[in-house]
Amino acid sequence: MNGANRQSRQGSLGASAPGDPPMSRDEYGRAYQSGFRLTVHFLSSRGILADDAGEAAQAAWARGWERIEQLRSSRMVVTWVNSIALNLYRNYLRKPVFEALHDFAVHPQPNFASLDSRKILGLCNSEERALLQQQYLDGLGISEIALRHGCSETAARIRILRARRAVRARLSGGNRAVPQRRCFARPV
Repeated sequence: MNGANRQSRQGSLGASAPGDPPMSRDEYGRAYQSGFRLTVHFLSSRGILADDAGEAAQAAWARGWERIEQLRSSRMVVTWVNSIALNLYRNYLRKPVFEALHDFAVHPQPNFASLDSRKILGLCNSEERALLQQQYLDGLGISEIALRHGCSETAARIRILRARRAVRARLSGGNRAVPQRRCFARPV
């Protein structure tokens, strides 16, 4: 590619022209009024749903407003904002679907007295009773419970889950005992 073609190509891509002054905020506002629909249409033509296209277009024009000093040519404002909009939408799609689970204490409900907690705790063995009481009555977090029982947070969550299931099984099926699972227990 020779030098003349390279210069004309750069000029069409938005490189600052010698007599092209920077865009003012008022000019950007007018460009927004005439170019917003074009940005929505551009995103829709890329397969983005109308609501998402409108949100992405709005975010892109706002981002352009914040970074107007980066605009090289006022003639290329719509093209520049369209590329911002497409990048914003692509970044949104790349976000992980799964989010980290945060530890939070489950506090008793206002009508907790309506439950017969004495009966429920009476159905538990001592370890189950301690776990359920610490989480639901004392309001301790998983990390505190794990620390008190000398196990990992995952192990504490599993133990509480098993305690709840054991109580549920005992409540629904009478007072039958649920066998304790002990890993690596010595045979008697």
